[in-house]
Amino acid sequence: MSYEHKRHPLASMKTYRQRQLSSARAGGTVLGISLVVGICGYHWFGGLGWLDALVNASMILGGMGPVDPITRPEGKVFASVYALYSGVALLTSVGIFLSPGVHRILHKFHVEMEDEKAGKQD
Repeated sequence: MSYEHKRHPLASMKTYRQRQLSSARAGGTVLGISLVVGICGYHWFGGLGWLDALVNASMILGGMGPVDPITRPEGKVFASVYALYSGVALLTSVGIFLSPGVHRILHKFHVEMEDEKAGKQD
């Protein structure tokens, strides 16, 4: 995904919507893969059933904390690593989701400043 340079005009709304959809797909992919890894890890290493593994992975990935206690040592190691990873994955996906909007706002602000500078120089 590429964005226009600061000296180029603001992208059309169609281009902006395409960027938003692309970012939503990318962010959703990061979250989806992270959730699948968490579900499988809690099931295989933590000894939880599939539904309980889903609940725990979802809660950790969302930043809420675990629901069920993990008693197996390998499950505790997995839960620790997954919790650290989930914080990074959540922040990454939020950054991916927000990047088109933030870019557009900053680009528009820069374009407006350039217009003001050009008007003062005339």
